[in-house]
Amino acid sequence: MPAAPRYDRPDPGEHDEYYTRYIAKVPDGDLLAMLEAQGRETAGVLRGVPEARGDFAYAPGKWTLKEVVGHVSDAERVFSYRALRIARGDQTPLASFDQETWTPQSGATARTLADLVDELEAVRRATLALLAHLPAEAPLRRGTASGKGVSVRALAWIIAGHERHHLGIIRQRYLS
Repeated sequence: MPAAPRYDRPDPGEHDEYYTRYIAKVPDGDLLAMLEAQGRETAGVLRGVPEARGDFAYAPGKWTLKEVVGHVSDAERVFSYRALRIARGDQTPLASFDQETWTPQSGATARTLADLVDELEAVRRATLALLAHLPAEAPLRRGTASGKGVSVRALAWIIAGHERHHLGIIRQRYLS
């Protein structure tokens, strides 16, 4: 049986400096176990929010809670896709994405918060299935995304840190 992939904390040279703020939010430990627990935590928090609160934005020009949840799903899909391409040895530079363009076009505001949480959980299950079954050497593979070098394991940590970042904002600005 092949060795399972390890997702040790990435070195600073494995990702753009911008993502350091997300990676720093993730404690040391078994990243896949953290991603699984984090997914349950985030879904649990969001499932406790009244449906009407999903349309709340804490300030003019800010996303609604439903848009934030949709954004987290979208971003995780993008980071996972990048991890897949790089893990498979694809050296094609991967384009960036514009969250400010994507979010209003997502249709999140027309959906229920519960439906968006279901989708977020499905995205996390897909991410975990991908990361858990990559070849052992895949986390160290590197490619280019948004014009910067990045490793598969850095992308995995970015996924965790990005969600942690947004869950903090949700707790502080949407639920307080």
